[in-house]
Amino acid sequence: MADKTVTVEQTGSPLRRPADQRQTLIGLGLNKQRRRSTLPDTPATRGMIAKVQHLVRVVEES
Repeated sequence: MADKTVTVEQTGSPLRRPADQRQTLIGLGLNKQRRRSTLPDTPATRGMIAKVQHLVRVVEES
């Protein structure tokens, strides 16, 4: 399971959002729209994605 990854892309702006949501985006390695970040697929990462699900999307890459 350690070799599984998930790629997320930021789709929304962190402007006018609570500070914890902005910090979660930074923790995911995102800070500008259309940026992508590949992260290990762990429960912690999934929880962070769920917290800002309205600002990001999971990218399915082939």
